Amino acid sequence: MEAIVKSDRSLFVVEDDVTFARTLKRSFEKRDYDVVVSHDREALLVALEKAVPAYAVVDLKLGAGSGLECVKLLSARNPSMRIVVLTGFASIATAVEAIKLGACHYLAKPANTDDIEAAFGRAEGDVSVPLTSRPTSIKNLEWERIHETLVETGFNISETARRLGLHRRTLARKLEKRVVQ
Repeated sequence: MEAIVKSDRSLFVVEDDVTFARTLKRSFEKRDYDVVVSHDREALLVALEKAVPAYAVVDLKLGAGSGLECVKLLSARNPSMRIVVLTGFASIATAVEAIKLGACHYLAKPANTDDIEAAFGRAEGDVSVPLTSRPTSIKNLEWERIHETLVETGFNISETARRLGLHRRTLARKLEKRVVQ
């Protein structure tokens, strides 16, 4: 049995923060979306057996897993689905991968329903986005590399430290300074 798109206003929210997921659900329901919430990849697979949405909002970090896997699953089921990835820490590496896997937009938290709905509507890039003349700092480059490696290892700290040539405690101290999502 093949799942079909429920309606033009169907939306899946894939978010492990129960409170935030509930808030998004209520807010989108007030805008007449038919919302289904999944808190992890397995719950998303079950939901996809019943229906395929027209829209999706996916958190980048789902517990110990990556929301990028969910983006790939959703996009494979419906290539025209409008998928927005939310994250507490945006990095160039994860933004590029999210778009390659089928997301239409990538937003840093905090993002509200207006921001997300606007992102659904943006089909084209914006050439008027200002270019920054400030070069990327060594700290930002280091953090992006750490975050990229975390994503590659499924947020496994020991494996990330090994790949980066860092002691696990050194990596843990660096991670305490910044929130990873």
